[in-house]
Amino acid sequence: METLGGARAAMAAWSVLTAKALTAFLMLVLPRVSQALTFSLPFQQPETCSHNQYFDISALSCVSCGANQKQDARGTSCVCLPGFQMISNNGGPAIICKKCPENMNGVTEDGWNCISCPSGLTAEGKCHCPAGHILVERDVNGSLLSQATCELCDGNENSFTTASALGNTCVRCEPTFINASRSCECSEPNILTGGLCFSSSGSFPPRVISAARQGEPGMSFISEWFAKYLQSAAAACWVYANLTSCQALGNMCVMNMNSYDSALDACRLFQFIFENTAGLSTVHSISFWRQNLPWLFYGDQSGLAPQILNSRPLPTNFSFKRQSQNTELKFVAASYDIRGNFLKWQTLEGGVLQLCPDTEARLNAAYSFGTTYQQNCEISLSKILTDFPTPIFYDIYLEYIDENQQQNIWAVPVLNLNLQHYKMFVNQDSSSGKWLLTRRIFLVDAVSGQENDLGNQPRVIRIATQISLSIHLVPDTKNGNIYPPLITIAYSDIDVKDPYRQSVKISFSVKYEMDQREAFVQTDIALGVLGGLAVLSSLLKTAGWKRRIGSPMIDLQTVMKFFVYYAGDLANVFFVVTVGTGLYWLIFFKAQKSVSVLLPLAAQEERFVTYVGCAFALKALQFLHKLISQITIDIFFIDWERPKGKVLKAVEGEGGVRTATVPVSIWRTYFVANEWNEIQTVRKINPLFQVLTILFFLEIVGFKNLALMDSSSSLSRSPSSYIPPYSRILRYAVSTALWLVIGVTQMVFFVGFYERFVEDKIRQFVDLCSVSNISVFLLSYKCFGYYIHGRSIHGHADTNMEEMNINLKREAENLCSQRGLVPNTDGQTFQIAVSSQMRQHYDRIHETLTRKNGPARLLSSSASTFEQSIKAYHAMNKFLGSFIDHVHKEMDYIIKDKLLLERILGMEFMEPVEKSIFYNGFVEFGHSVGERLKGEEHRDHIPQAFYVEEVQFALSCRPVISKKYVFLKFLPHQMCVS
Repeated sequence: METLGGARAAMAAWSVLTAKALTAFLMLVLPRVSQALTFSLPFQQPETCSHNQYFDISALSCVSCGANQKQDARGTSCVCLPGFQMISNNGGPAIICKKCPENMNGVTEDGWNCISCPSGLTAEGKCHCPAGHILVERDVNGSLLSQATCELCDGNENSFTTASALGNTCVRCEPTFINASRSCECSEPNILTGGLCFSSSGSFPPRVISAARQGEPGMSFISEWFAKYLQSAAAACWVYANLTSCQALGNMCVMNMNSYDSALDACRLFQFIFENTAGLSTVHSISFWRQNLPWLFYGDQSGLAPQILNSRPLPTNFSFKRQSQNTELKFVAASYDIRGNFLKWQTLEGGVLQLCPDTEARLNAAYSFGTTYQQNCEISLSKILTDFPTPIFYDIYLEYIDENQQQNIWAVPVLNLNLQHYKMFVNQDSSSGKWLLTRRIFLVDAVSGQENDLGNQPRVIRIATQISLSIHLVPDTKNGNIYPPLITIAYSDIDVKDPYRQSVKISFSVKYEMDQREAFVQTDIALGVLGGLAVLSSLLKTAGWKRRIGSPMIDLQTVMKFFVYYAGDLANVFFVVTVGTGLYWLIFFKAQKSVSVLLPLAAQEERFVTYVGCAFALKALQFLHKLISQITIDIFFIDWERPKGKVLKAVEGEGGVRTATVPVSIWRTYFVANEWNEIQTVRKINPLFQVLTILFFLEIVGFKNLALMDSSSSLSRSPSSYIPPYSRILRYAVSTALWLVIGVTQMVFFVGFYERFVEDKIRQFVDLCSVSNISVFLLSYKCFGYYIHGRSIHGHADTNMEEMNINLKREAENLCSQRGLVPNTDGQTFQIAVSSQMRQHYDRIHETLTRKNGPARLLSSSASTFEQSIKAYHAMNKFLGSFIDHVHKEMDYIIKDKLLLERILGMEFMEPVEKSIFYNGFVEFGHSVGERLKGEEHRDHIPQAFYVEEVQFALSCRPVISKKYVFLKFLPHQMCVS
């Protein structure tokens, strides 16, 4: 029992100690774990490590090398210092070094042994041998020699050997050494260049070749690549007609932007060889392509470029939608590396010439015939250096099937905008006759910008930042014939400072163009003809305006009026021409199968944009003139209501009572004036519906896709497919076409359905005037205006509901006269041309209201002024009423119908000299209320109650028909139909 108790006590003590130890351990570990959860570490690059450190690729940090060690060439491990041999090497930095003894101060090439050197040491502590010797450290069986030896390679005629580049074996001399000197040495007067030896007795120019490379940043330096290989490549091409050397020389000329002048540079050397090999045959009968040489130039004769581009079309046709013809541009390229080796034939699909990354489908859309392609991006310089360490050169061809169903290729010319011909950028000239076309191109050159060492980072990198492919349609073609495509390329020289922070903008485009001169001529003819008609129309409008203001003299105001009218008519001319032009391009470009027209380029659209701008500006001027004209119109509401007797009225200040006429209510006039004000905004087109409908068709239905610059007429596009840029002409055409179609549809609906079966606000207003016993007298010009005859046929309109209902019922049953101005007619609307005498009388009454100067709020509000205004109102009301009733024989009027030509021209042929003229009907209202209620067919078959309801419909008595007539809206419905 005691033993068991002791054991239990021991176990309890052990548990306590264990708990305490675990707690202490967790307190120490948990903070570290918590700190480690941040996953943060310092960022170090291999370049930041010192010479006695190496970059640990596992820990991603700099670690110190061991004793007697230094950083290797790559910087990711350590090597022994000179004079130290390796004792142990377990891979990576785990090496052990030991110093060599004094009598064996050299280290073998593999670094594991010490050895005596016969001819001194290299900087790395290895044995050094003179030129032409090889280092021998081991016996034939691999046994290490106590002392290394330097063996001279046999350069005599029987052997012709020399030391290899590594200096560990003898190899046969380069053939040019043997040919020039019959030995492995290139001694004077022979020329040693690029590792080759050439005899000075040949005709090759012995002068020193300049290897300077000029960059856009304004720097000048020696290109290591040009210094090492330019002369040797040129010599090998000239002396031995070496194919790869000729290609390499051509590549260096292309790297030098195909430019040459009096200096003996790459292109000048190439041109020298080209001119001195005239005796050789040409390739494929092309005079610019000499045997053994690459085809770089089309010649430097003036005016040659237009002949190459526009003299002969391609012997094939292209189409938009026919499957039996070409719908794709099939470009192929012969590619070469920088040393002149042929790599392969390859198509341009997949973005070969497109530096911007994208999906294959979008990249290949660039070669769909008729699709205007535009690609822009910004790429990091570090990515370009990684993806293009050495340039690849391309000779571009267009593949096609001729009429004999044979597969052929057509060379595509290049317009290099950086080409300099005797210090002049001839290809940047606007005249194509000065251009010098070339053939070979590259995308990125990171080699010729390397200075001193080809393994270093380039000082300057040259990038093709703009590449444009132009396809020109043959004039008057009906089958899609095109001229040879043209590649326009522009390079930029980038000064490399920090590749990880530097970036460059890249663009690639494909554009289609045709000769637009005929289209411009047709547009100018249309503008000239329609502009002449606009002048005639403006003259007629000005003459009509002069007649309506009653002024026979031509003064400055007349000239200004003519120009305002002409601005409006000319705006219509520009609108018609631009709409017609836009619809022409939309229909003929999108609907064609065999290509005959192509869309104008952005630069060619400038004239069209100018026309649209002119139309907008001139129409804005016309709108301003119309607005000013409308706010200067004279409107007077004639109240025909007469007092209904007299009442007793107390006379203030006299203490008596006398009789006075019953005042006529002004509320009818106010109400009619308010309704007139409201119908000013009545339109046959609903602006909100118009805009929303157009947006629906453009965005939802997809009509906006018709404005894309490609051959497709589909309204839907896949999100993964390439979306071409929009054409401004097509966007204008689609938008205006939709606007016109929807607007005309609304007008037809409004006139043909809404006004007939729902409500006609103008006709309702005329009916309201008749019921209210109010006429509207309107003068839009001095001697011309409009008149709405609203005189009630019942004599009084200011009455109760019962009498009003009886009057309307009598009118429905044809028990009273008609509403027209002339007895037994329904004509209530007139255009009026008033005589000058009537106008003078009108002005004399109107002067009492307008003779006071200054704003209305500053005028005197005395009782005399108010009474004067009241008297003027009653005088005008009495005068106009008497004028309508033919009271003034000296200011009488006649009623007649306008001639058809007068209606068309919008002017009056007869002048109102002695009498004013009332022309029947300024707007078609349809049947009047009386005509609608007097039809015999209704009276025979429809109950009497229907007539009452139809009268109420005409008066808008029902709230559901019109909500404007407030005085009727709140009447009980049973009162309306009783």
